[in-house]
Amino acid sequence: MADKEKDQDLKTSKKEAAPKTDEKAEKDSAKKKQAEKVDPKDKEIADLKQKNSDLEDNLLRSQAEMQNMNKRHSKEVADILKYDGQKLATEILPVLDNLERALSVEADDDASKQLKKGIEMVQEHLVKAVEANHVTPIDNVGEKFDPTSSQAVQTVPADDKHAKDTVVQVLQKGYKLEDRVLRPAMVVVAQ
Repeated sequence: MADKEKDQDLKTSKKEAAPKTDEKAEKDSAKKKQAEKVDPKDKEIADLKQKNSDLEDNLLRSQAEMQNMNKRHSKEVADILKYDGQKLATEILPVLDNLERALSVEADDDASKQLKKGIEMVQEHLVKAVEANHVTPIDNVGEKFDPTSSQAVQTVPADDKHAKDTVVQVLQKGYKLEDRVLRPAMVVVAQ
């Protein structure tokens, strides 16, 4: 008899549990029906909003890229203009050196003095033309040796007149165009 009562209790508990699961299933099916009832126009509006957002993002990225390209181009043009005469200046420097060497020779007679005067005038005009194009000589005698603008070709012992690591003598002038070294100065440095 006890077994029959247990069986009946189990059956009634199953019947009571069944309605609970049925309620849950009904709620789930109601949600599904509601999800299925989403208006296609609402879905289309959501898709269009997303597409609009993506296009706006692409537009902003493209505009930023164009601004960066314009800035880069402007900088490149400015650099080209700044160092425009570099090749010509580099090729003229040996001519300037030779004119200075010619002027260092002593003139004895009138003809050689007149020739020297003519060379001096040519050299002065060439120096003015070079300086007008922002090419300046590197004159660093007595200054601390700077390896970015000078090349040490000889060293001498330091003394009272010349401190250690200073330029004692310039053997060949160096030149700069704006802030760029065209040719480093060849110098003697005190050690």
